[in-house]
Amino acid sequence: MFLLLWTPVLLCEISADTGASVWGQQHCQQEGYCVTLSEGELTAEAGLCVVIPCSFTTIFTPTHVIWYKCETAEQKRCDSNRIFHTYKSQSVQSEFRGRVSLLEPDVSQRNCSIMINDLRESDSGFYQLRVEGFKQSDAFTFTSKAAVTVKGLSQKPTVVIPPLTAGQQSTLTCTAPGLCSGSAPDITWSWRGKTTAYKSEETQRHTSALTFNPLPKHHSTSVTCTVSFRGDITTEETQTVNVSYVKEVQITGSRKVTEGETLSLNCSVESFPPSLITWAKMNESDLQEDTDTFTQDQRTGALSIYNVTAEDSGQYVCTATHLNKTHKMRNVTVTVIYIRKPQISGSTAVNEGDVLSLTCSAESFPPSVIMWTKLSSNTTLHNGPGSATLVIPNVTAEHSGQYICTANHLNTTLTERVTVTVTWITEIQTGSVCELQSDVLTCWCVSEGFPLPTFKWPLLEDHTQYSVVTSVSKQTVNSTVTVRNHGNTAVECVASNENREVKANLTIQTKLPEAGKSEEIFQTASRLEVIIAFLIGVVLSAVVCCLAIKCHRNKQKKSENVDETMEMIIPQGNMLVHENGAVDRGTTDTELNSGPKDVEYASIDFSLLKRMRPSEVARRKQESTETEYSEVKRQVREEKKEDAGEEGETLERKEEEVMVEEDEETRHCVSEEENRGDEAVYSNVKEIMYNKDCVDRCDGLMMERHCD
Repeated sequence: MFLLLWTPVLLCEISADTGASVWGQQHCQQEGYCVTLSEGELTAEAGLCVVIPCSFTTIFTPTHVIWYKCETAEQKRCDSNRIFHTYKSQSVQSEFRGRVSLLEPDVSQRNCSIMINDLRESDSGFYQLRVEGFKQSDAFTFTSKAAVTVKGLSQKPTVVIPPLTAGQQSTLTCTAPGLCSGSAPDITWSWRGKTTAYKSEETQRHTSALTFNPLPKHHSTSVTCTVSFRGDITTEETQTVNVSYVKEVQITGSRKVTEGETLSLNCSVESFPPSLITWAKMNESDLQEDTDTFTQDQRTGALSIYNVTAEDSGQYVCTATHLNKTHKMRNVTVTVIYIRKPQISGSTAVNEGDVLSLTCSAESFPPSVIMWTKLSSNTTLHNGPGSATLVIPNVTAEHSGQYICTANHLNTTLTERVTVTVTWITEIQTGSVCELQSDVLTCWCVSEGFPLPTFKWPLLEDHTQYSVVTSVSKQTVNSTVTVRNHGNTAVECVASNENREVKANLTIQTKLPEAGKSEEIFQTASRLEVIIAFLIGVVLSAVVCCLAIKCHRNKQKKSENVDETMEMIIPQGNMLVHENGAVDRGTTDTELNSGPKDVEYASIDFSLLKRMRPSEVARRKQESTETEYSEVKRQVREEKKEDAGEEGETLERKEEEVMVEEDEETRHCVSEEENRGDEAVYSNVKEIMYNKDCVDRCDGLMMERHCD
């Protein structure tokens, strides 16, 4: 029954696999005896099977079906080469024994189709049908034959590989070629050089299933299914196995890079199909990814950052996306090797006795070694990694100077310098004392410090006449004060600077002066005031003297001019001065006094007068003035050398001013004489007498400078 159900299916599929026609044309040799065979030639392949479709009609009831193999189509009877008989006790050719079967066992159905399994190429030929009934006379052999051609096996097994994912169990199937083969073939699997035999399933088409757990190592390997038929006929099919998998992400490249260089990392992941690779940097503030600061290739997984800086340090994530699934590896940390200039913090100005604390730090990776030294000293004061704090308790003046912070970073050394200033001041030193001689008090106060201390003398608040002298030697300051009539029983000296203030009450030592020395001490103390007063008196005296001499000379000169004028206005016979210098006396003095007082203007010959040029008059006046002034100046200088030191310079400047004033007066007088030189000779005695009276008034008024 199973065979009948599969017959139409087999006939249909056999025709598709072998190319044989399904059923065929009916051939009737005589009335009531007909056979239907496939038209044309049936082709099959060795090792497989072939179905010869057949149906018949007879006038008797058939009981047996017999098939013969003929070598040629013209051969009418092939009884000698029987290959099949429904009566099994009947003998058949040995090479066909067990390979031929009737598709419909019930002969009464008049279905004579047979299937020949395990075909061999020698099975090619012509097949003839004979039908027998119950009676011996009920038998008929059809002359029509079915032609069958068997070729070498060319069909291959059918291997089915479902999508494979690593770690998920899968089954591969291998189906033998053809719909039938008679005996079950041997099916073997070959994988990675190993052969495994699997028993085929009990189906009409022999199939083998291979169940396994695919791994990444199975990817791109070849699996072979080999089908072996009887008669040493084999066929095989080889296919490549593709396993979907993704392995761990791998990162190559240096994760440490020096600032300014290029960071180059490569992210790769072994997978099938290929994964999509992306790079991202973790933002520490919000743990978000940042992809805008570098260049990446999603195909190769290359990451490049040019001219890296310290800000490029951090965690980077390589992400591999495979079949819509994201696989992340652990964060990779990138470190940038760099160093910044050392920075020094802390106060560089410290008071003596305090604590000096300076911290030097240098931002770098890896951390730098920080070292403190003092200039001109090879001693390391302090060192430490990353930062170092220099601490000097109870500092003194010796700790002032320049300190150097050195940062050693790999093959790089950076330095930073700082100047430390210690402010200090000592107590009032021994030797600070006061001496009292007569009524003059002299005090000395000495102190040292940095910055240089300044001194205050509270006793000076009640005095207006005093002198203070300050001298400096390196860091030592000496203040000397001299006061007269101090009236104090104790003297306080106060020295101070930025550090602090120190005070001391100075001991007053009384020193008895020698005889006659008291006044000398006072004169020394008040020397400046005395010299100034003396010099002022000398200057005023010199000025008055110069003015008196000048006015006296002017008076004398004008008297002479009056006498000469009186002589010139005498009538003929009086004394005249001619151009050649001769004197002509015409009358006597007695006659002159007894003569008339009026002048006869017509009797004067002015052309005969010898007049002195104004420039000569001025020159003579200047020579006379300069000569007398020089004498005064020499006297003043001698007094200045005896009485003054520094005050002499002041006197000299004042004398020069007096000289300048005198020169100006002289020039003034000369200019007046020059202007007056061109005036006419006095025309009458009254005018001459007026000028004489003016000269007399100049004698009484010595301080009047322009009496004329």
